[in-house]
Amino acid sequence: MDVLSILGAFLGVLAIVGGNLLEGGQVSNLFNGAAAVIVLGGTVGAAMLQTPLPIFREAMGMAKWMFLPPIPDLAAAIHRVTQWSYVSRREGLLGLERYVDAEQDPFARRGLILLVDGAEPEAIRTVLETGLYASENHALQAAQVYECMGGYAPTMGIIGAVMGLIHVMGNLADPGKLGAGIATAFVATIYGVAVANLILLPIANKLKIRVQHMTQLQELVIEGLTSIAEGENPRAIEMKLQGYVERSSLQGAITRDNMTRDNTTRDSSENTVHDDAL
Repeated sequence: MDVLSILGAFLGVLAIVGGNLLEGGQVSNLFNGAAAVIVLGGTVGAAMLQTPLPIFREAMGMAKWMFLPPIPDLAAAIHRVTQWSYVSRREGLLGLERYVDAEQDPFARRGLILLVDGAEPEAIRTVLETGLYASENHALQAAQVYECMGGYAPTMGIIGAVMGLIHVMGNLADPGKLGAGIATAFVATIYGVAVANLILLPIANKLKIRVQHMTQLQELVIEGLTSIAEGENPRAIEMKLQGYVERSSLQGAITRDNMTRDNTTRDSSENTVHDDAL
């Protein structure tokens, strides 16, 4: 659970509602069904018109990443790659065949298959990087759906404001209908600007960060598998991959318990294969 996203959303809404109350307004003044239909419906409709269906569907599925993000476990990935390197050094590349079916990550499984088949290091890197760039580009396009909606929402707010004013001008002879038209005009503008700057644009930017984190995990796997194919020392591979953890902004999310577990498992593995491998 991303606590910062929850706090940010709560603080943004609280600022608008609290500011309205401090100005002497009422919470009910911020609710207007017509304005909501114009802004939200128009924004989503414009995004659907612009976006291909597969990307729009993926964008809707990625919305949950704001609060329940997939957190790549870099420490666990380093442990797996290091274990593969020790097995490869002791038994040869064919010794990794038993890890292929057990690997749950499709990206890493594809790389293991290439490694077991004896592909050259550059060939492994090329194949995996091609898949990485394709998936990253697709995910970024999905994140940009929210960015484009953030650009449309204020415009839809202006459209709502103009429609409200048209309604007002058409009822100048009936003062009783002026209030509803003016309310729609101003509330639609608030909805457009608020939805864009408190919801859509923040979602777009945070999703791009999530995509970068997932990409970093895949880059780690690529570097590890190509290093194994090149016959590098397992300890050197592990030290190289640790650099990804040091650079990652998710380093603080890797708990001490996970690190202790990985170190204990790694030391046990090293004790059993170190003599044969070296």
